[in-house]
Amino acid sequence: MNKSRSTLNAQRSTKRSPWAWVPTLYIAEGLPNVVVMAVAVVMYMQLGMSDSEIGLYTSWLGLPWVIKPFWSPFVDLYKTKRWWVLAMQILLGSSLAGVAFTLNASFWFQGTMFFFFLMAFSSATHDIAADGYYMLQLDDHDQAWYVGIRNTFYRLAVIFGNGVLVPIAGVLQLEFRDQKAFAWSLVFYGLAGLFIAFWLYHGFIMPRPAEDKPGKASAREVWNGLVKMLKTFFTKFPAKQVAFAMLFLLLYRLPEAMLTKMTATFLLRPNSEGGLGLTPVDFGLANGTVGLIGLTLGGIVGGMLAGKDGLKKWFWPMVCAITLPDIVYVWMSFAMPSSLFVISTCLFVEQFGYGLGFTALTLYMLYYCKGEFKTSHYAICTGISYLGLMLPGMISGYLKDAVGYSTFFIIVMGLCAITFLVSAFVKIDPSFGKKTDER
Repeated sequence: MNKSRSTLNAQRSTKRSPWAWVPTLYIAEGLPNVVVMAVAVVMYMQLGMSDSEIGLYTSWLGLPWVIKPFWSPFVDLYKTKRWWVLAMQILLGSSLAGVAFTLNASFWFQGTMFFFFLMAFSSATHDIAADGYYMLQLDDHDQAWYVGIRNTFYRLAVIFGNGVLVPIAGVLQLEFRDQKAFAWSLVFYGLAGLFIAFWLYHGFIMPRPAEDKPGKASAREVWNGLVKMLKTFFTKFPAKQVAFAMLFLLLYRLPEAMLTKMTATFLLRPNSEGGLGLTPVDFGLANGTVGLIGLTLGGIVGGMLAGKDGLKKWFWPMVCAITLPDIVYVWMSFAMPSSLFVISTCLFVEQFGYGLGFTALTLYMLYYCKGEFKTSHYAICTGISYLGLMLPGMISGYLKDAVGYSTFFIIVMGLCAITFLVSAFVKIDPSFGKKTDER
């Protein structure tokens, strides 16, 4: 009787609607990423760190996303995807609590960096497990049907990080008489509670797919498969074409990589330090909401254009879109606008261009990864692309502190020439992504 009841409960769990877990799972996937890569920048700036220090240390936090393709096979080998998702969510909650606890300690920088790095590692592992679980639990039709849902809630998590958490920290600082460390610790304690709630909820609601089992291959077999996968990645095209592809993945976003860490500090630092002096609330609206809407719309338009006419036709307009709108930061650094509407409009234009231009990178990675091992090869492409963001980000603060915001943004515009150069040598099949009569 008990056995049949447990079987019935398992069947009900397996048939549970994806609406019950897809949205929350991808909020849990997106939130740690934006906390580590964006919210931490604002927090460290408010706690008195220089742009040189912010650029160097927070860029290192991107390392787990760069190297995650190399430990992803072991997520397949040990335990289930569901187990990994739940384990990483409780570890994420613990690391968030660790940040909150150490913020008020004498070793606050070392402590918070340790827990941010633990958070980044846990988040990268959670990405692997969550995406694998998604593919196991849903059939091909449902995967396609819910892909827009998962991407939407991931974006909402990013909006929540920049557009809600930063303003909340600002309000708490006013409430507690500018005690910045204490205010931020309350924000992180709240996030820790949220992830414990995710862990409890998903432990109850996430189905247990029959296919979600540890891999049967030995560690040696996994290693041999990894070596074969890497070999095919670098030999699928002629050597010269592979070299140009790697340079494209690494350098296509070079100007944006230099901008990413410094735009937040430029918007928030006072006029006396060369910034625009936005309040945390205004920053959340302009950058975390309006800017992200522009990014999302740019991605949608890019996908529609490439889907209609193919990537090759729109490739160069997309290259221009990801580079030329950066000029808005040059203008703002000289004009120093005080109007939130004007600043928000500039951020919308730049982020719309980035979203449109990022489509070219995403589709090129899909084009390069066609054939055997396409999932693993795509993960390597994203890792190389992340590396292209991480390394320039490390030196961006030093460069900005040496020359000031205005000259820094002019230099970034000059670096757009490198994006054009690496784009000129990649080869793309004219038919790739193009709508055909059969579709």
